[in-house]
Amino acid sequence: MKNFILCVFLINTIFQSNGQKFEKPNIIIIVSDDQGWGDLGYNGNLTVATPSIDKIAKNGVSFQHFYVSPVCSPTRAELLTGRYHVRGGISGTATGRVRLDLDETTIAQIFKKAGYSTAAYGKWHNGGQAPYHPNSRGFDDFYGFCSGHWGNYFNPILEHNGEITKGKGFITDDLTNHAIEFMGQHTKSPFFLYLPLNTPHSPMQVPEENWTKYKNIELSQKGTIPSKENILHTKAALAMTENIDWNVGRLMERLDQLKLTKNTIVLYFSDNGPNGHRWNGGMKGIKGTTDEGGVRSPLLMQWPAKFKGGTQIKSITSVMDLLPTLADLAEIPFTSQKPLDGTSLKPILMGNQTSVDSDRFIVSYWNKQISVRSQNFRLSADGALYNLVDDYAQTTNVATTFSADYQKLLQVKNTWESDVLTELPKEDNRPLIIGHLGLPITQLPVSEGFGHGNIKRSNQHPNDSHMTNWLSKEDFISWEVALEQEGDFEISLYYACSKENVGTALSMSFGDSVVTGKITKENNVPLFGMEYDLVPREESYMKDFRPLNLGSVHLKAGSGTLKVFSNSLLKANDLDVKLVTLRRLNSPKMN
Repeated sequence: MKNFILCVFLINTIFQSNGQKFEKPNIIIIVSDDQGWGDLGYNGNLTVATPSIDKIAKNGVSFQHFYVSPVCSPTRAELLTGRYHVRGGISGTATGRVRLDLDETTIAQIFKKAGYSTAAYGKWHNGGQAPYHPNSRGFDDFYGFCSGHWGNYFNPILEHNGEITKGKGFITDDLTNHAIEFMGQHTKSPFFLYLPLNTPHSPMQVPEENWTKYKNIELSQKGTIPSKENILHTKAALAMTENIDWNVGRLMERLDQLKLTKNTIVLYFSDNGPNGHRWNGGMKGIKGTTDEGGVRSPLLMQWPAKFKGGTQIKSITSVMDLLPTLADLAEIPFTSQKPLDGTSLKPILMGNQTSVDSDRFIVSYWNKQISVRSQNFRLSADGALYNLVDDYAQTTNVATTFSADYQKLLQVKNTWESDVLTELPKEDNRPLIIGHLGLPITQLPVSEGFGHGNIKRSNQHPNDSHMTNWLSKEDFISWEVALEQEGDFEISLYYACSKENVGTALSMSFGDSVVTGKITKENNVPLFGMEYDLVPREESYMKDFRPLNLGSVHLKAGSGTLKVFSNSLLKANDLDVKLVTLRRLNSPKMN
């Protein structure tokens, strides 16, 4: 009996020594947006101060050659699935082309099935309607936005589990607040926390306390093409990075307070190269390119219970490795319905292996550009070979000198094109899903629709744009959609107009069903956002759109065109539209 009591005591001591009563490690994945490898003090930036992020490397492991995709949504898809993004149907960064195929298994689904509480706070960018929505892909709680970028970072309109809400304060601070609250609510069982931040992506907005340091500072480090560097943009990006670091510090401090640090795996990386020509360790390329600077990201990882602090890993690694690595570290068995392209890094993280397979190759693809990275070389999109041991700037083509390596990488590229790239359809004809049972409300932003007649988007970049230039009753907005189960829906439309369009009737139709409502209140609001911008933006400015309840309507199942139109427009070029929502009012009959 005494031996039994002693065993129980020892087990409880082990489980509770870190403030937790479970063995599985917590997981926190922090992803910055458009932050370059060179934007961290740890990697040699002499201007920026990132002590909290740097500390993760000092307390854990830093990966010296970690690769992501050239742009946002593909990297997120590769993190979620452990597979090349083209396999999952990701063909763009806007409209419906960002949706991750439904037959893909996500890392959140794997951890949720293993008993983890899961949450995502920030920029999703892999589908905005259920069943593509984060709440349908394994996340219990979601707060943020599903679009590719957001047009306002101060008290912005966001969503919480599909419901539209208003953020509080600067967006990065707000998202971190939600993450901190989530951790405090889950101290008795393991959690999986995904924090995909949306800075330093444009618009270049940051709290004044972060900007003060950079207003008059001189930058001692420049990009590889100084003539293309926008110094003000660089300063803004570094100020936004310091804000991220402050929030990472708050997150880590809360982990300490909750006594969760020892048994929590924390990862920090960026989704692509820098969103501008600035200092990046001498590498060629920025966001959107498949050159070294466009796809090399910092990856810092700590787990005090297991990892030796200050460890550096020089083997080439990929964002696709994170799913199998984290599942392996947490000892979560899973069977992937589709083969993974990533590999578990547990052996090198635990010190049982010095490097990943020396014959490994990582392919980068975007916008018909393909490059291939081996441990020492990069085959560039234009067919040149560069020795990255001493030529990060990719200045000297060594294809002739290293002909065997050149031929090998060419073979890898050709095989990848025929075996992997062919999985991506040439056209994405998938309809947007409406009324899915996974969420009570479906959001249809006009950025995913089409303007007809005179109607056009407020900006050439679809994400976060609105429809404007409504001139006649022949003009309309449409979405190609599919409804699996019929039902009654309440329809709302988010609009802006002057008092001269009060009385204008707006209608939504799908199939044989039509619902109509009249504008009863003016919403003559100006564009905003420029007052916060440190650098003039390329994307659309914002408006405070007001919801108009069109009423309820019964919609039959099927695929087709959903339209928003007006047969009684009272004033031309005065009505702007941002969003249509459909809220299911009844549960469908079960078969």
